[in-house]
Amino acid sequence: PAEMPAIIRTAKEGAAGTPIVAGCGLGTHMAVEMAQAAEAAGADGLLLLPHYLIDAPQEGLYAHVKAVCDATGMGVMVYNRDNAVLQADTLARLCDACPNLVGFKDGTGDIGLVRQVTAKMGDRLTYLGGMPTAELFAEAYLGAGFTTYSSAVFNFVPALANRFYAALRAGDRATCEDILKSFFYPFME
Repeated sequence: PAEMPAIIRTAKEGAAGTPIVAGCGLGTHMAVEMAQAAEAAGADGLLLLPHYLIDAPQEGLYAHVKAVCDATGMGVMVYNRDNAVLQADTLARLCDACPNLVGFKDGTGDIGLVRQVTAKMGDRLTYLGGMPTAELFAEAYLGAGFTTYSSAVFNFVPALANRFYAALRAGDRATCEDILKSFFYPFME
């Protein structure tokens, strides 16, 4: 965490106006400190990663996310995954209490929960798919109201990742299926 401010400042200098979203997480106290340090260093937003190690009840998740949102004026996106899975009602309460809660990234793959969230929250939040190898889930997430996702393969096959995304957004299922069969499914094996 101590390296975050220098990394954020360096990213801001080289980003040519591209917004910098900093990650924060671990325990609540550390997440609050990281959020404040990121804001002071010039970050434009936060991705609140799951807390460390153990599961938490919905009230504990509520308190954790609210504490981070209350500690900063930046927009916060929660990352729903692993031991930090917010249910739709808890997320709705957080949206009511935290005007700077602006996004929901899902890494659970629970399309039923995802759809419940998008139905309940509508356009109150920005939605981002966060499953590992997100392209495998992109069509289902698009149907659930997620317009984009984080692509891990973009880091090493960016042209293919961009081609898949363009086909997805154009509704070109044949191209999506071809890319899934020729690259993503073999890659996963």
